Amino acid sequence: MSSPCARVRRVGLFGGTHGNELSGVLLVRHWQQDGAEIQRAGVEVKPFLTNPRAVERCTRYIDCDLNRVFDPESLGRPVVEDIPYEVRRAQEINHIFGPKGSDDAYDLIFDLHNTTSNMGGTIILENSRDDFTIQMVHYIKNALAPEPCPVLLIEHPSLKYATTRSVAKHPVGKYQI
Repeated sequence: MSSPCARVRRVGLFGGTHGNELSGVLLVRHWQQDGAEIQRAGVEVKPFLTNPRAVERCTRYIDCDLNRVFDPESLGRPVVEDIPYEVRRAQEINHIFGPKGSDDAYDLIFDLHNTTSNMGGTIILENSRDDFTIQMVHYIKNALAPEPCPVLLIEHPSLKYATTRSVAKHPVGKYQI
């Protein structure tokens, strides 16, 4: 269980994990041009385009799904000429925002996605025992009230998630239509 008093010092805002999901891409590009609305004293906030080649082609991915290759095997794979683009990109992201599972990893990553499902603005969590994330979600839901903001918990006791956001100490996915 994480400490509820742990201070958040570094936040990553990811868009374009899937290159055909443009809401996060547009927000990241906006924040890269003018980040005033996301900056806070004492907190480093970094907007980041995660899969620029897929965004350029407006396709989900180039070689494989970037949101599935943050596992130890892929992150530790030797960089050779024929390594899939998204595996190499995962290694780069892990280097910038991680390393995954370390004290040096970013405190929080919001990974912004779109979906064609009728789920509206939904927060995706991978761990119900992360006190910080639970308190943050409670704050977000209260701030958005009376608008609904469902929370989807995809926790499994024996799975370790290989998502882009899993590099952070506190991973959060956000889906919007």
